[in-house]
Amino acid sequence: MAQLSQSLNDQSSNSENGNADIAGHEFLAFTLGNEEYGIDILKVQEIRGYEAVTRIANAPDFLKGVINLRGIIVPVVDMRIKFNLGTPTYDQFTVVIILNIEGRIVGMVVDSVSDVTTLTPDQVRPAPEMGTTFSTDFLIGLGTLEDRMLILVDIDKLMSSPEMGLVDELA
Repeated sequence: MAQLSQSLNDQSSNSENGNADIAGHEFLAFTLGNEEYGIDILKVQEIRGYEAVTRIANAPDFLKGVINLRGIIVPVVDMRIKFNLGTPTYDQFTVVIILNIEGRIVGMVVDSVSDVTTLTPDQVRPAPEMGTTFSTDFLIGLGTLEDRMLILVDIDKLMSSPEMGLVDELA
């Protein structure tokens, strides 16, 4: 986790120095069930261990509740519930990825995080059509790295979708 935090700090330095070419192709890899996903590292504010949340009445199941993050009330979404990946379990590897989406802070519960991965354009394949069971609107594509495949999620589109209702739709 310390190495990952250092990588996040290094990434912040790179983007502040205008090194956007490299930064645009870096993804935070995390797991949900048996699959590995990736999101743009520039959307990640911090990574925290899972802690109890305050439930909100009549909220959708995937919205676990809210946490108080240094005075900011942050909604927390459990991605395993959102993606229908079975009953979630919370253990020492479960983390909350704190995202900054268009100035709104949102928490995302995942099974674990692994690393920050740099993908070149030729390592990203278009997402296949999945039919009606799964919408590919929120997928950037599939990142291929030797024996690994990352499902690359457009976290902006996902969190600002009307069904999530967490972030106003992007202009």
